[in-house]
Amino acid sequence: MRAVYDQPRWYQRLLPLFQGFDGPLSLAVLLLAMAGMLIMYSSGYDHGTRFVDHGRNMLIAGTILFIVAQVSPQRIMSFAVPIYVAGVALLIAVALFGITKKGATRWVNVGITIQPSEILKIGLPLMLAWWFQKREGQLRPLDFGVAALLLAVPVGLIMKQPDLGTALLVLFAGLAVIFFAGLPWKLILPPVILGAIGLILIVIFGDPLCEDGVSWRVLHEYQRQRVCTLLDPTRDPLGKGFHIIQGMIAIGSGGVFGKGFMQGTQTHLEFIPERTTDFIFAAYSEEFGLFGNLLLIAGFAFLILRGLMIAMDAPTMFSRLLAGAVTTIFFTYSFVNMGMVSGILPVVGVPLPFISYGGTAMVTLGLGLGILMSIAKSKRLMQT
Repeated sequence: MRAVYDQPRWYQRLLPLFQGFDGPLSLAVLLLAMAGMLIMYSSGYDHGTRFVDHGRNMLIAGTILFIVAQVSPQRIMSFAVPIYVAGVALLIAVALFGITKKGATRWVNVGITIQPSEILKIGLPLMLAWWFQKREGQLRPLDFGVAALLLAVPVGLIMKQPDLGTALLVLFAGLAVIFFAGLPWKLILPPVILGAIGLILIVIFGDPLCEDGVSWRVLHEYQRQRVCTLLDPTRDPLGKGFHIIQGMIAIGSGGVFGKGFMQGTQTHLEFIPERTTDFIFAAYSEEFGLFGNLLLIAGFAFLILRGLMIAMDAPTMFSRLLAGAVTTIFFTYSFVNMGMVSGILPVVGVPLPFISYGGTAMVTLGLGLGILMSIAKSKRLMQT
């Protein structure tokens, strides 16, 4: 005799946890992760346990993605102020008694050694989105001024470490929130015009400024050298320009269809520095060529487009601004990394999402994707 009702099987109990997950976003992430594992196997096969560790980092990021996706955007918003305050406090602690490695003071010991600037990659957009949500319907120019102050404090502290790459990521994520909140164009155009004029002047007068003994007071010495190396990598081909030159050689040698999987000579003869981290795009380009690059760029473009669509459909201002900021983070990561490896941007420590080796960056990406999934999930559940 059958029971009055059958107990649901284990997979039937887990099914509700996956309801509302955004299918297109999941597909884009899966394909990019597969590409990352493929090129990591090739570029890191003789580099210790990089391939295995990369897979482990992806599993950790996937677990974080899954957990955060179960948290509602309203609940996420309640963490905005504590995360921001804790992140800024830790940045101040770094400035006062941080740990210095390779000339940069970016870490602090709180029982374990952490890099607080990583917290602000998500913490700052959270805080700004919370601020504009609280001011919804009554935004004034002063509110944008407060937002600019909230942005300037952590960016200034990160620049002081110095850490140009992370500062740019945090800056662009914060600017994205302010822009999507409705920043007037009359406030946007002046700094854009000044920035464009500055770039033109650097291109025109960069060579004289790069002469020995000439310093740019706005930039640290290593930052000045990176700009000068971008303008002319051959100035120091075996030193500061080595990374860019070898990256461009690897990209060019890949041709249209690449040399083939595991066949990259620049990669396996170890001419490409940091071939499993910041310069892994050069290794990928050499083995898969222009065709592979177009597929990879299409994958990132689809991910970014889907993120923007989730932001447009978000039910609240907080969700919309946060989704837009997270999507901007993915765009900035991918654009800056590919740009610096290709020689069109200065070399900064920015990994390529899902492709480059790095546990901290992977955790940040998993957290950002979890937030996007949470926002998409809340919208779908509301509709059903």
